[in-house]
Amino acid sequence: MRQSRPLFTPLVFAGLLASAPVHAIDQQTTRTIEDLKAEILARAERKPQRSPAVELDPADVREAIAGIGTLDRDDWGRGFNAVADRYFDAARKFEAAGDGAKARETFIRAYRLYKAAHYPTNNSPEKQKAYERGLEAFLAYAKYLDPKLEVVKIPFEGKEIVGYLRMPKAAGKHPLVFISTALDGRKEETMERNDELIAAGVGVFVVDMPGTGQAPIKGDVDSERMFIAALDHLVKRPDVDADRLGYMGGSWSGYWATKMAIVAANRFKGVVAQGLPVHYYFQPEWQKVAINTPEYLMDLLPARAMVYGVDGLDAFLAYGPKMSLKTLGLLDKPSAPMLLVNGTKDTQVPIADLHLVAQTVPGAPKEVWINPNGGHMGADREWGSERIRKEVTTPWLVRKLKGDGKAASGH
Repeated sequence: MRQSRPLFTPLVFAGLLASAPVHAIDQQTTRTIEDLKAEILARAERKPQRSPAVELDPADVREAIAGIGTLDRDDWGRGFNAVADRYFDAARKFEAAGDGAKARETFIRAYRLYKAAHYPTNNSPEKQKAYERGLEAFLAYAKYLDPKLEVVKIPFEGKEIVGYLRMPKAAGKHPLVFISTALDGRKEETMERNDELIAAGVGVFVVDMPGTGQAPIKGDVDSERMFIAALDHLVKRPDVDADRLGYMGGSWSGYWATKMAIVAANRFKGVVAQGLPVHYYFQPEWQKVAINTPEYLMDLLPARAMVYGVDGLDAFLAYGPKMSLKTLGLLDKPSAPMLLVNGTKDTQVPIADLHLVAQTVPGAPKEVWINPNGGHMGADREWGSERIRKEVTTPWLVRKLKGDGKAASGH
């Protein structure tokens, strides 16, 4: 395996105020507004596309950014909302005319633009509006899915866990993969991107991770209780096989996947942890550099801080270390079978965390897929996120849950 490149030199973070609260102006980015617009367009035009422009039509991106003139978060939101609204209105007209195919296609196109409008998190009024409209657009699209999508609402500590469930159409009990979303991912696009599991006869349940989306709690040392409560609810269903459960989490949720593989080791046949933060990620030494990474488009610190419900760099750096699985004493406890995935050149989550889990966590042997040329989540121009999902993570889960499919392949 090739050696990792040296950690990049920290950039001077334009507009970064160490303890200032998040406001609806001054995107936290090293890029000018013109650079920022050029970057998201480049991510939409490249093959494979790169987050947050995955599945966006470059023409729609060009139209959206033409209306953005400043680094104001609301300005960003308005630019993408304007294009998304046009598609949403068109989808409603297709629906009224009885053209379900065009309605479905146009609703999801609107959703993807709303998602770009509130990327990476809904931390301004216009971005919050985009998030709410995006939910509406996605659920309008989901009415056309087959097998159907079920919105599952589970009472939890005086609130509710909201998740999406799709099960194979055949009668009887089916294996199920439980998925928690990433820092800037949401359950909507996560559900859309896992049709391969459904096609393989595996059910999919997706929920927003703590501190994001519709999650009822923030991220804390015991927030996995939310996942356990949801799991307890799901296994009571007559169509779920409680003896064939998997879990998958990527990026920030690589942390929750790793934790669930340990604290609920006897419940899972297989757990995929991709781009996994575990210990080194939470240390101030890493975060002070990582929040400046050009690998992330913008607003990485505010998005990460919102997971905990804190404001500013100082509060964020102080909060993180207690989340470490090493500090919590979990890395010496056995885990379920795991597939660990990342890229050596990841500048968002240190590859050292993957090695730490592989080398120290007892229990079932760990399978490891490392792309020596890959960045966050293992992706690069050869191995895009879709290819990794289709050729690595999904086949591994199917093999673990059904005894068919191929083992993880590639690098």
